[in-house]
Amino acid sequence: MMDHTVQKTAHHTETVSLSTQQRLAAAMAAALLGSFLVFGAGLANSDTLHNAAHDGRHAFAFPCH
Repeated sequence: MMDHTVQKTAHHTETVSLSTQQRLAAAMAAALLGSFLVFGAGLANSDTLHNAAHDGRHAFAFPCH
C-alpha cells in the first residue's frame, strides 16, 4: 500500500512601490525596445531578419513590401 502525502505550498506576493521616475524610465525603455524591434526589423535589408519578422509586421499592419 502506497502512502500518498499532499504537500501544500504557500504563495506569497509582495507589492513593490516604484517612484514616478522609475515608472517613466521603465516605460521609456520598453518603448525604445519596442520601436527598435518593429522599425529595425521592418526596415532591415537582411532577408533573414525580414523573413523572421514578416508575420509579426503584418499582424501590426506594418508595411514591408
